[in-house]
Amino acid sequence: MKIILKSASPRRKELLEKAGYSFEIKAADVDESFDNNLSPIENVKLLGLKKASFEKEKNYGDILIGCDTIVVYNNQIFGKPKNAEDAIKTLRLLSGKKHQVMSGVGIIYKEHVYNFTCVSDVYFKNLSEKDILDYVATKECFGKAGSYAIQGLGSKLIAKYEGSLDNIIGLPLAEVKAIIGEIYEMED
Repeated sequence: MKIILKSASPRRKELLEKAGYSFEIKAADVDESFDNNLSPIENVKLLGLKKASFEKEKNYGDILIGCDTIVVYNNQIFGKPKNAEDAIKTLRLLSGKKHQVMSGVGIIYKEHVYNFTCVSDVYFKNLSEKDILDYVATKECFGKAGSYAIQGLGSKLIAKYEGSLDNIIGLPLAEVKAIIGEIYEMED
């Protein structure tokens, strides 16, 4: 049995490596659009499971991990910015406020399906227009939900956070490790 990460995210790859796992990467090619009839937390949970389920029959007997991370403020979902203007708009909106980072995780092993959401709170500093423009100019905001990376230069934008830092980066490791441990115990 091997672990397969159904994500091309370099941050998820780094987190799993940091945890000491050896694994393969087979990014899931799924529709990532959200259902407006579901809450943000339900949407991201479903998407994590959808990614884990992608081509699962080809990897039956392996541990399949799917994850998606979103930023939510005022019940509105902020994914990756489309361009610099989009990133600037998002950072202006989050400035001086608290928002949630939600990761929906799906883990599948044979007939066993684990699906959960991890939520952390992030508090932004009051950002000046210069702070925002300087950060966007670094281009670090691109490819990141909410237009920032807490593990990089984006840490300067943040006053504090509550909850799992790994979750904010993109994969709630403590929960994932517990489930993988449970799966290994099943097979002993």
